[in-house]
Amino acid sequence: MADLILASQSPRREALLRQVGLEFEIVPSDAEELLPEGVSPDVAARMLAEKKAGLIASQRSDGLVIGADTVVVVGGQVLGKPSGPEEARAMLRLLSGREHQVITGIAVVDAASGRCRSDAVATGVLFAPLDERVIDRYVATGEPLDKAGGYAIQGFGALLIEGIDGCYYNVVGLPLRRLAELLWEFGYDAFVMGNVGH
Repeated sequence: MADLILASQSPRREALLRQVGLEFEIVPSDAEELLPEGVSPDVAARMLAEKKAGLIASQRSDGLVIGADTVVVVGGQVLGKPSGPEEARAMLRLLSGREHQVITGIAVVDAASGRCRSDAVATGVLFAPLDERVIDRYVATGEPLDKAGGYAIQGFGALLIEGIDGCYYNVVGLPLRRLAELLWEFGYDAFVMGNVGH
């Protein structure tokens, strides 16, 4: 089976792939993360994932390259990673007591052929109402600063969330089931590589 390459330096995405027993190389993509204008958030996330994976695939002779990009959408507004504590506070105020969508675009590119398969997965997340004390204490942890939407569901941010509708792993940053399906289209069986049943 082809080698896997993760075109991301996200420790969350790395941990998720390791969780299911996959072996892979990490080659972070330095593709610009500017959201394309005039397209829906799901299309934009998918296009960015394709761009990240495609850049690394173009530098290799073989292997399957995985790219991903996550955006948070609330009330039609797209939230990326906060630039600092003040922007993180503003994002958390915006999310407080509301449901938002976490959309992760994923792409798999075969470096040998240039063939690409991609998709975007959306999960609804409902935040509890947050007062300023809770927002300040959460921002003080430092956790929101490198996360889309300014929170991490797998960290202290779990205390802010009342419920989710959809894939939990998508909110962390990589919808594992959908990724396995895309890999399968290239003949890559994630279950075999993950030693399921052994």
